[in-house]
Amino acid sequence: MKAYSEDLRKKIVEAVEREMSKTMAAKTFGVSRSSVKRYAGAAREGKPLTPKQHPGSKPKLDERARRLVEADVEQRPAASLKERCRFVRRVVGVSGLWIERYDGSRSRQEPPPRRLRRSKASTASVGNGFEK
Repeated sequence: MKAYSEDLRKKIVEAVEREMSKTMAAKTFGVSRSSVKRYAGAAREGKPLTPKQHPGSKPKLDERARRLVEADVEQRPAASLKERCRFVRRVVGVSGLWIERYDGSRSRQEPPPRRLRRSKASTASVGNGFEK
């Protein structure tokens, strides 16, 4: 879920400051009552209403590994994505990585098709569920 904009947050706080009830403000702006209470409290304490930045995930490749991949692209420009992933896994030890293509799109090494994966259910004996 995306965070509500700062503009919407300010409108909510202004409505509450103009004596609109928090429940009515929540219904009017289509947000939860707890969000209205949180924004009003933050404004009362003088805190900013801007949405917080979430850190996101760490990059799987560090700078050294990125340089190795770039050098590999220069040395073997015709290598397939699968070959490039094997190279990185062998040299750096990272699997399931994202590789940026020349056109700027990103591609992920795909797992094997579902029908080829072994699951616990396929290795266990399967009955009709009525046995005792």
